[in-house]
Amino acid sequence: MAGIVIKPRTRILHGHDWVFSSEVLKIFGKPADGDIISLKDGKDHLIGSAIYNSKSQIVARRFSRRRQDLDLDFFKRRITQAAEYRTRRSIDPRLCRVVWSESDGLPGLIIDRYGDCFVMQTLTLAMDMRKDLIADALEDIFCRASASLAGADRLTDGASALQSFCIIERNDAPVRKAEGLELCTNVLRGNAPSRIEVEIEHVTFELDLLHGQKTGF
Repeated sequence: MAGIVIKPRTRILHGHDWVFSSEVLKIFGKPADGDIISLKDGKDHLIGSAIYNSKSQIVARRFSRRRQDLDLDFFKRRITQAAEYRTRRSIDPRLCRVVWSESDGLPGLIIDRYGDCFVMQTLTLAMDMRKDLIADALEDIFCRASASLAGADRLTDGASALQSFCIIERNDAPVRKAEGLELCTNVLRGNAPSRIEVEIEHVTFELDLLHGQKTGF
């Protein structure tokens, strides 16, 4: 696996998960933008796996402290862990931010859930290149099931297929330009409604997930 060697006393050696271009000692193996790379210190010790983008000031974003690929099983595991954490915190599993980027170990990935609709942003090149894989993971976790329960309940009880499952990408955030990405909005899976209603603390809100602010709220 290609990778980079980090300069001494850089912030990633003290718990931070980003590597800035000024903190790179050398690059080995000719990584391509969007690749998964190895991070090593000056003594050739592996300090994790990261996503790479030479076009960004943040050239590497660590997502694991061991050798790890971004495959379907990995996405399913991380997204499931994130959803289960919110359930344990008594957050409504059908109305929440399911994934919040680095805080859930998925740099640049944001997923909000509004009932049966999921709104996704891929704000880093590596995540954007794998958005179909991420959509597959969401479908496997929340939609493809046989029980009569709904949504994130499947994480512990085995849940049902959602009746109006859809995934929208709201990749119109200007921050994508820092990663060399274009701005776009699309429906990746299912049929997105023009408007949906959600209730929060007995107040009903009407949302436009395709054209509203950020991920629709």
